[in-house]
Amino acid sequence: MNSAVPERGNPGPPTRAVPVVLCFLMRGKPQQGTEVLMGLKLTGFGVGRIVTLGGHVEPGETPEQAAVREVFEESGVTVAEADLERAGTVEFIFPARPDWDMSTVVYRVHSWTGEPAPSSEIVPLWYPVNEIPYPQMWPDSAHWMPEVLAERYFDAVVTLAEDNESVVGVVFS
Repeated sequence: MNSAVPERGNPGPPTRAVPVVLCFLMRGKPQQGTEVLMGLKLTGFGVGRIVTLGGHVEPGETPEQAAVREVFEESGVTVAEADLERAGTVEFIFPARPDWDMSTVVYRVHSWTGEPAPSSEIVPLWYPVNEIPYPQMWPDSAHWMPEVLAERYFDAVVTLAEDNESVVGVVFS
């Protein structure tokens, strides 16, 4: 059943989870101040929140192909699959809405072509990694996003509360 919180060390994907990708464009050097590209979501899931680039993996696509497509659609930036660095995975479990369960592959990228521009979905903005606007983001972001920004690999299972926003639990493996 999708609604159970997986045991520690054995997250296992929810059986009907939607495949999703997130892609964090990173610029700068740690000693100079690294920034991450995120943006204000204008439509769809997460509207009104600050989110990172990403979305659903379409049928027949690999997660890498989906990341390249989503980054381009949302920001106009071209990323090569070879430049994607797998940062980790997040399994999102929504016990009150199992149809929202997501199996997410998270990428970092440090090289791309083009400058981010607004799209119909997102207004992209650069944020210093030490000034991430967590209060304007999904509440779960503050739990796993520091791993992405610290350039560490991680696997996490995030279980949401009945309100589909509050975090009930986070398990790293």
